[in-house]
Amino acid sequence: MIGGVPGMGRGYVGSPWELRWEGLDLDQLQRTESTFALSNGHIGMRGTLEEGEPRGMPGTYLNGFYEEHELPYAESAYGYPEAGQTIVNVTDGKIIRLLVEDEPLDMRYGHAANHFRVLDFRSGTLRRETEWTSPTGRRVRVRTERLVSFTQRAVAAIRYEVEPLDAGIQLVAQSDLLANEPIESDTRDPRVAAALDAPLLNEYTKAERYRAVLVHRTKRSALRMAAAMDHQIETAGTLRTAIEVEDDLARLTIAVNVPLGEKLQLTKFLAYGWSAQRSIPALRAQVDAALEGALRTGWDGLLTEQRQFLDEFWASADIEIDGDPELQQAVRFSLFHVLQAGARGESRAIPGKGLTGPGYGGHAFWDTETFVLQQLTYTLPDAARDALRWRHSTLDKAKERARQLGLKGAAFPWRSINGDECSAYWPAGTAAFHVNADIADATVRYLNATQDTEFERECGTELLVETARLWASLGHHDPHGGFRIDGVTGPDEYSAVVDNNIYTNLMAQRNLRAAADACERHPDIAEALGVDHVEVTDWREAARKMRMPYDELLRVHPQFERFTEHAAWDFENTPPEKYPLLLNYPYFDIYRKQVIKQADLVLAMHLRGDAFTLEQKRRNFAYYEALTVRDSSLSATTQSVLAAECGHLELAYDYFAETALTDLHDLHRNVRNGLHMAALAGSWISIVAGFGGMRDHSGELSFQPRLPPIPQRIAFRMCFRGSQFCVEIHREFAVYQLVKGSPLTVTHYGQPVTVTEDPVAMPIPPGEELERPSQPAGRAPIRRRAPEPVAEESRPAAPIASAVHRA
Repeated sequence: MIGGVPGMGRGYVGSPWELRWEGLDLDQLQRTESTFALSNGHIGMRGTLEEGEPRGMPGTYLNGFYEEHELPYAESAYGYPEAGQTIVNVTDGKIIRLLVEDEPLDMRYGHAANHFRVLDFRSGTLRRETEWTSPTGRRVRVRTERLVSFTQRAVAAIRYEVEPLDAGIQLVAQSDLLANEPIESDTRDPRVAAALDAPLLNEYTKAERYRAVLVHRTKRSALRMAAAMDHQIETAGTLRTAIEVEDDLARLTIAVNVPLGEKLQLTKFLAYGWSAQRSIPALRAQVDAALEGALRTGWDGLLTEQRQFLDEFWASADIEIDGDPELQQAVRFSLFHVLQAGARGESRAIPGKGLTGPGYGGHAFWDTETFVLQQLTYTLPDAARDALRWRHSTLDKAKERARQLGLKGAAFPWRSINGDECSAYWPAGTAAFHVNADIADATVRYLNATQDTEFERECGTELLVETARLWASLGHHDPHGGFRIDGVTGPDEYSAVVDNNIYTNLMAQRNLRAAADACERHPDIAEALGVDHVEVTDWREAARKMRMPYDELLRVHPQFERFTEHAAWDFENTPPEKYPLLLNYPYFDIYRKQVIKQADLVLAMHLRGDAFTLEQKRRNFAYYEALTVRDSSLSATTQSVLAAECGHLELAYDYFAETALTDLHDLHRNVRNGLHMAALAGSWISIVAGFGGMRDHSGELSFQPRLPPIPQRIAFRMCFRGSQFCVEIHREFAVYQLVKGSPLTVTHYGQPVTVTEDPVAMPIPPGEELERPSQPAGRAPIRRRAPEPVAEESRPAAPIASAVHRA
């Protein structure tokens, strides 16, 4: 779709350290509930109003908590996955209803003289202020602040304050725990809709004084969860309280007369836990303990802990863009949400939408390892380690899936919540074995960046071994002396079941070599895994002979064998309303044409850039630019990185803007279902790998920084082997400086640089003047223009146009 977002109202306001929405636009509620979501990787809460209504799509999620449902097949066959998994909206503890002299505070009625909401990237809270006049003329000011704790994993909290503005007033607040919240599902599959219709069965309820606990389990997956709430109340008025509990509802009611000049202050503490095995008493004890810890810390203590956690994060991860306030806000928004997705996920996956909405069913994809873990490895390495530990915990299921497919080693799922493949059979998913190599790539990156020997011995080596075993059994040596991997699907979902996909082959090659190296470093682990020198030799031989197709006539690398011989897609006669193609054309037609949904060969040139010359990258990039329609949010990041490396800095910045604004401008029209974690991480990748030119081949950090046309300066921070350092890019030079830890050595345009506390300035060589490559008709990114010199705190963010829709 081309064009901006209609119905923005007053909308977002530009600010470097927060996302602020002025006014209330009912048509945008679902969208802002996603962008204002809070999470710590374990608990996720969409940004619904505390009063519960008006609302778009309420949502509270626990990472890994799901319900099962049958997968739809018109005709089944061997090897098709049988059960799907869908994330469940669990017990909602965000609700605090308010009655002002018997009038419910509802933003659709009465009059709001002032209303704004602020997601603060430094405090890690969602704040709101509303001045509301009831239909009968009573005026109150409501201030709220909400957090999901980074430091106390099971805890969330809300501070809710009400102040009369014209006279003393009677207020009644109702604080709820609500299970089986009615939600209108937009799924087209009746099986999924049925699974999510009242998915929770009550097993235990208790309420006394200001505290209540509800325990439920799912009907089919048999997972058990507990939610608990407790309260602190401060007011100068006469107070009356009552608490009640039902199967799906616990409610504390507070009635008070508040004099003018005073206020009602309610602090609500929430605790969540779930398990597939623990008993009702055990889960109840867990949430009771979490509440006691939160009450002991107190609201102010939770705020302090949250701020301290974020101070440490920003010290290692911040990005500064001088001269483009909108993208400065967007990139910090992106960093904050990726942090929220991974900070305390620990033994669970990082879903494609994080915990911001039900999109993609709450599943994790290869996006996590290839995009999200790139950022986390160099900004919050413990979170990257934990995400890889989750993959390791699912190895038995991946090995069973490989056996089912007649393969050795492990076959990790295309999409999953608990490690089982829960994607219905689909050629562009089921045959996408590259997910194995993506997991191996993330493992190697993490090990090189941290030198975490303990992880390598406990998890890393086994991950590399079992993924390598899959390639050794999936591929074969051909009579012409090469090692082939046939019948697979690469990252581009507009091609399926192809031979020698270059991305898959090159990533498998790295996987095979890394597994051999790990076994030689840890022979005892290799022996325990049944690896002998013959198997290691076979891996190295397969890697050495890996096929890499090349078109001698066109002098480019085909995305897969014979791709460049396919008929060209007729872009000129494809109208704009027919994008994304997957919703308007049959897959069989798309599969046999030269048209690309998302970067594939171009992604190989980023992650395996050591396998290509700069001249090859430039020719390949120009060729594939003319074929890539970006019907996926995953593509612009990679195109930005390679455009920068190939010397197209203006184009690279255009793609960076598209990536950074994917969710803030709702470019794919599906932010209502949650944010795109891979695109958010892509903002970091576009800056660091694109304009910073950072590469990490063989564990050595190298940089080739270059400033795009609009910013006057870009600076980014990152971690490497226990040290934090900053790279600052100017027009003619770059500065490297250690922030914390031991000195380290990197390279700048091939020249070694020792990074210490004393800043080191290095010259940036002049760039070449290159012709801007062309894109398919109507699919070029919108040109990014230098912003007008308007005060950044008051400038609303203007939406860019999009040529894009898995979106």
